[in-house]
Amino acid sequence: MHTIYNCAKNFLLITILLTATVSCKKSFLEVKPKGRVIASKTTDYNLLLNNLDLINIATDGHILMGDEVTVTDPYWTGATFREKQLFKWEPEIYGANEDAKETLVPTKDLYIYNKIIEEVMKSTGGSDETKKSLQAEAYAGRAWTYFLLINYYGKPYDPATAATDPGFPLITNADVNNSDYRRATVQQIYDLIISDLTTAIPNLSSAGVPHRIRMSKAAAQGLLAKVYIFMGKFDEALPLLDESIGNLPQSAVPTLLVDYNTAYPGSPTAPNDPENVYAKNIFNNYTATSNSLLWLTPETAALYSATDVRLTKWFSSKTFPNGLKLIKRITGYSTYFGVRTSDLYLLRAEVKARLDDLEGAVNELQNFRQHRMPAADATIPANTAAAKLPLLQFIMEERIREFAVQGYRWFDMRRLSVDPLFKGATYQHLAYTEAGDIKETFALNAPNRFVFRIPPKILAENPNMSDNP
Repeated sequence: MHTIYNCAKNFLLITILLTATVSCKKSFLEVKPKGRVIASKTTDYNLLLNNLDLINIATDGHILMGDEVTVTDPYWTGATFREKQLFKWEPEIYGANEDAKETLVPTKDLYIYNKIIEEVMKSTGGSDETKKSLQAEAYAGRAWTYFLLINYYGKPYDPATAATDPGFPLITNADVNNSDYRRATVQQIYDLIISDLTTAIPNLSSAGVPHRIRMSKAAAQGLLAKVYIFMGKFDEALPLLDESIGNLPQSAVPTLLVDYNTAYPGSPTAPNDPENVYAKNIFNNYTATSNSLLWLTPETAALYSATDVRLTKWFSSKTFPNGLKLIKRITGYSTYFGVRTSDLYLLRAEVKARLDDLEGAVNELQNFRQHRMPAADATIPANTAAAKLPLLQFIMEERIREFAVQGYRWFDMRRLSVDPLFKGATYQHLAYTEAGDIKETFALNAPNRFVFRIPPKILAENPNMSDNP
């Protein structure tokens, strides 16, 4: 099995390769050809997919925007302008000359994926099967990147308006000389994502990939299922989730849902985490012991039972002078945001409930919970299990318990805002004093703040690009 050290060695080779082909510039794509592109062998394109830059995506703004988090002084007073604006759900996040975290790395990644898609089939020294597999990984990687971008900059998918809602520019070739980008519609971006994944899946091996930073068939099937869920196409998502989870045991590296009762994994690196089907890493300073800006709200903390291993292993607590007790997640500097086994199982429980298979959903959910707490405490309350909406609400709460302070909640809030069963929910953030009293309250201005505004620097470079409200 490949290790992080193998990946680092490969990254060194790729750095040499890319240094001869691209260099940074202050522009939308942030990369610029320099001389001849020397990638020519099939093995060169294989190395491009081992690039550690493709793992570390650097985006973290959505972590502050979930409604499960709160802040306290003195850390709130000392927070950065960007952090305060994100937590307050304000529209302006960046200054005129600032590079946005939400676009800086993802658009670089698009360049690499597009380069592989365009060129690998003409490379030398590899079989057609190998070339198609590498191209498929690039298609699926591009789809993952666009799914992230559209959930930052496009409105939540609504079939009634997606064809006119502005999304993100379509960047489907590795030509950085393109200019004056315009935004495609939300529908066009989702069409590209689905096309990329349906093109990729047949050419990806069900036997998996040598390490988790590479896209497997199971990962691509799970990602496409999640895309369909975000579109409200639950009947199309279920068979893909079944296939994805069914392919997990065939992986060349151990990929499974870990039983925290017997084998709590601690804080493994992205390539070594057995719950990573496809590893994408976000540097998350808010779950480090040295950063006390973000805490869980009292309402979120109350969702955990006393025997939940996530509570006992992930969190520390603090009691304030007025008696307020908050808990803070301490799980290291990394958040894994690619394709996770935990997400796949919870999404399958949700889809079964939405398709009125309540018994199947309950069994799925209880099986998941038995991997996070003693089996005796994993049972779903009878009144919850017997009705669709309470069961779905419980599943959403389980997602909060699993992914608190990881950024997943923000994307769930977005998709639920156009869901007929959850539409109309309101959200607020509280800031507390050092004594534990409420200092400030911030309300989310829906629907405008379910999207990020286009960064001012990108707007200045592309005068015909429209902005979000």
